[in-house]
Amino acid sequence: MKRSPIIPALALVAASVGLAACGSDDSTSADGKTVVTWWHNSNNDPGKSYYEQVAQDFEADHPDVDIKVEAMQHEDMLTKLDAAFQSGDAPDVYMERGGGELAEHVDAGLTKDLSESSADIIGKLGGSVAGWQVDDKTYALPFSVGVVGFWYSKSMMAQAGVTTMPTTWDEMDDTIAQVKAAGMEPLSVGAGDKWPAAHYWYYFAVRECSQDVLTDAVTSLDFSDDCFLRAGQDLEHLVGEEPFNKGFLSTGAQDGPSSASGLLATGKVAMELQGHWEPGVMQGLTDDGLGLGDDLGWFPFPTVEGGEGDPTAALGGGDAWAVSEGAPDAAVDFVDYLLSDEVQQGFAERDMGLPTNPAATGSVKDPALAGLIKVRDAAPYVQLYFDTAFGQSVGGAMNDEIALLFADQASPEDIVSATQDAADAEK
Repeated sequence: MKRSPIIPALALVAASVGLAACGSDDSTSADGKTVVTWWHNSNNDPGKSYYEQVAQDFEADHPDVDIKVEAMQHEDMLTKLDAAFQSGDAPDVYMERGGGELAEHVDAGLTKDLSESSADIIGKLGGSVAGWQVDDKTYALPFSVGVVGFWYSKSMMAQAGVTTMPTTWDEMDDTIAQVKAAGMEPLSVGAGDKWPAAHYWYYFAVRECSQDVLTDAVTSLDFSDDCFLRAGQDLEHLVGEEPFNKGFLSTGAQDGPSSASGLLATGKVAMELQGHWEPGVMQGLTDDGLGLGDDLGWFPFPTVEGGEGDPTAALGGGDAWAVSEGAPDAAVDFVDYLLSDEVQQGFAERDMGLPTNPAATGSVKDPALAGLIKVRDAAPYVQLYFDTAFGQSVGGAMNDEIALLFADQASPEDIVSATQDAADAEK
């Protein structure tokens, strides 16, 4: 199999500098403590402060360990991680999203196998770990798994006269028209970061394509089924309605009050398609630290008439803590601690996501977020984000073309063609 451009580079790094260069197994502080570097994307409160406290609590119980925490904006973290892997200087503990991305890291020898060292925690997490396994080995521990849907302001929807949330895309079209008629912008989207825009195409594909077609595409990289073209046509129709915030092509996803999440959090738009992390993100984007608070609602991605997908299937995924190959044993102990009952309950109580440790699922306070756990657990299947499932090369080409469709510079056919071309280059 021909690999994507990133993989030979990663493999070359691993071969040339040695796997011990990834992670910091020989890193010690001036006072002789084992240093564990930890990168995460909770760069706003409450997550940022909570993770600082978590690190301090671990250090208190492990006085010979020094946790070096670095919180950064999500897109910045992804860019920095790519560079770190290329240079052989990855952090000891970092976030993995599973699917093809993880397989690439495992293939390049960059990620530690946790199957035996974290067996007890893996057993507690159950089926949630499936997305982070390669060849029956577990390489990361998921701490939050959820689904994507529409977050909305209850008061703005009521102001527009929307009393029942749409369940079909015909109804969604009516809802968008109602909100526009009330003088408000219906939707925000961080198309400047591409992936939030891509989520629309992904979800239309989940509604248009059968599960068998989607499952087969992950392994065959065959996008010839007409359902993928129809997904683009559905999206083209939506974009043509002009429902998005002013300047959406350059709007960022989550960073600051002018981001897509910030526009919803500050009452500038009525709705946003976003993941389960949205309540926690919005809390960090308002002066009172509450986001929309009790005004926040959620409804599933509407069904598409004639679609072959299960109407209750969901698009989603999650984040997991991984340990770089060559990291000290203390890094594995720290990741196990991050999945403990205590830390996961604190994570849930702050509405930072949907916990995977069963002991913490009852601790989620936000009613909308708590409802997502039921949606997640009731879905017949959760389709992993396509750019994660297909890996960086195919997923990147797909996201680029979807973003161009948002800019009226690409067609539904172009999305399928560009994706297939990238996939064929992988074969």
